[in-house]
Amino acid sequence: MDVAATGRLRRKMLGPKLAKAAVLSLFLGLSMLSPAAYGPAQAQSFSFSNVEVEGNDRVDVATILGFAGIARGQELSAAELNDAIQRIQNSGLFELVDAEPRGSTLVIKVKEYPTINVVNFEGNKRLKDEVLATIIASQSRRVFSPAVAEQDAQEIANAYEAAGRFAATVEPRIIRRDGNRVDLVFEIIEGGVSEVEGIAFVGNRAYSDRRLRQVLETKQAGILRTFIGRDTFIADRLELDKQLLRDFYLSRGYIDVQVLDGGGEITRERDGFLVTFSIQEGQQWSVGTVSAVSEVEGVDIADFQQQVRLRSGITYSPTVVETNVARLENVALRKGLTFVRVDPRITRNERTRTLDIEFAVVRGDRIFVERIDIEGNTTTLDKVVRRQFRTSEGDPFNPREIRQAAERIRALGFFKHASVEAEQGSGPDQVVVNVDVEEQPTGSLGFGVSYGVSQGVGFNIAFSETNFLGRGQTVGLDLSTVEDDRNFRFSFAEPSFLDRDLRFGIEAYYTETNQSNARYNTLAIGVRPSIAFPVGENSRLELRYKVSQDEISDLIAGSSAILAAEVAQGALVTSAVGYTYSYDTRRNGLNPLGGVLLRFGQDFAGLGGDVSYISTSALALTERRILNEEVTLRAVFEAGAISMIDGNSRVTERFFGNGKVRGFEPNGYGPRDLASANQDALGGNFYAAARFEA
Repeated sequence: MDVAATGRLRRKMLGPKLAKAAVLSLFLGLSMLSPAAYGPAQAQSFSFSNVEVEGNDRVDVATILGFAGIARGQELSAAELNDAIQRIQNSGLFELVDAEPRGSTLVIKVKEYPTINVVNFEGNKRLKDEVLATIIASQSRRVFSPAVAEQDAQEIANAYEAAGRFAATVEPRIIRRDGNRVDLVFEIIEGGVSEVEGIAFVGNRAYSDRRLRQVLETKQAGILRTFIGRDTFIADRLELDKQLLRDFYLSRGYIDVQVLDGGGEITRERDGFLVTFSIQEGQQWSVGTVSAVSEVEGVDIADFQQQVRLRSGITYSPTVVETNVARLENVALRKGLTFVRVDPRITRNERTRTLDIEFAVVRGDRIFVERIDIEGNTTTLDKVVRRQFRTSEGDPFNPREIRQAAERIRALGFFKHASVEAEQGSGPDQVVVNVDVEEQPTGSLGFGVSYGVSQGVGFNIAFSETNFLGRGQTVGLDLSTVEDDRNFRFSFAEPSFLDRDLRFGIEAYYTETNQSNARYNTLAIGVRPSIAFPVGENSRLELRYKVSQDEISDLIAGSSAILAAEVAQGALVTSAVGYTYSYDTRRNGLNPLGGVLLRFGQDFAGLGGDVSYISTSALALTERRILNEEVTLRAVFEAGAISMIDGNSRVTERFFGNGKVRGFEPNGYGPRDLASANQDALGGNFYAAARFEA
């Protein structure tokens, strides 16, 4: 529809007076004025009594004149007229804009950008259309803009860079359609993954390159590059690597360490990166004198002094100091002391390279936690994140506890990123804790094929989910088969049973063996619920109950008479309660050079069922890194005993050496019935094993 027709239509709808006003809004002046002087072109001035717009379809005349910004009766120079044209062009709605004075009439010619019919992606395999569609701003049924399309192409290229494909190229193209429409196509050449071909370190003296590479999240490309994604170069990951290096050195007493640079240099072929970290290690420091003082009136420091677990002479570690601070602050809470904090005051002794540490109990600021806000958890329930805090709304604010809560949230493994920050609340004595998280996948589904000389070909299907329905619960399902053997296992765990630090778990299993490593078949079905809870900083106690049915059958000829008597008993039901106490210093990382694991457990069968016994097992493990942590020494001692209260033990209850000592065939060592033709392995009522590894 042209301008004149539009004017007739408006006059017909609005009436004579209103139509006259509408037409007058299109006039910019009364008449064209002659130039005041015939000088340069820039000195010319114009005034128009009429304006016509040609070529517009979707955009009305008033909008175009609004972009021009020309006032009624305004004298225009040639430069001002050009500026008006540029303003229309910069609106992003027109491909071409031109102005042509025709006497007292200014004719503005425009060519509108087409409308996007569809947006397509071609050549993309690694990033799906659905993912790319969320990145770009261009959409169907919107006006096409070359500038927006170019920006979209850059955003797509950035997405490929984040995935490690720095050689990716993106070219936006349009296909003309009728009705002033276009199809917008992004032609993508993904290129190969830009791998980390080498990681080098400059300035490291105490630790070798190989040891430091083990610390990094980024890995060098190796023979398993197809399956390991951590060898893909991602620039943002380098900042994490730098922090990991700093933490590594700090935990080993290098308090002045600096990681100066962690840059990547792309190879000439743009298919790989060489990453170099520049390090200033400084000197290693040890703990000097350790003391505790109180600056709070009426507080007996002796109770705090007894809880300090820091010895002079050990290598300094911030983690050890933080752990002792948390322990002392817990003492203050148990004593009912509010707004009390513990400040570690460190004094450097340059001559001896030791750090004197004084734990000072001081009065803190009267600041309360107003509320805890959680954002970004689209799947995980708020309570799963909230229970990682030992602080609730209304409690005194403790910055150290907030930092520790942030670490616990990250340790869940549910989130790709998690930040916890505190800001002032509604008053000067109020603090709002903001938790911002980004979800990540927490489930896995695996399929496997295996082969063993003694077991043949096996198949396995396993499913696990560590954040079931966003509740922080763990669900596992495992189904495997080897030759004629069958194994099915289901497990479920709630880490915060009854909203307490109680881990409730239940496990159900079905196991069927058909003369695997033996000359008889077995069938075992059982259910085992359990509850576990901490009893100390590094120790936990598990209480459990098990009910199962075990059967031995299909004993072949020439087998042991002992086994024949056990087969004759048929299926027997076992009902047992048990416990396991464990002490593990490896989990908290207080000693980065090693740790200790102690485990002791017993099961008491006879609460119903067909068998009665006491089964005991124990394990002790210690490990230590030596030679600048290049070598790990490990010693393991384990033992077990089963004492029958009623009757004799069966082969399904006794101990076998499988998996306890390497280098033996299945059932390769242990008691045997040498009087039988098959000399069957019977298992033992007692066992002990020691392993030493480097």
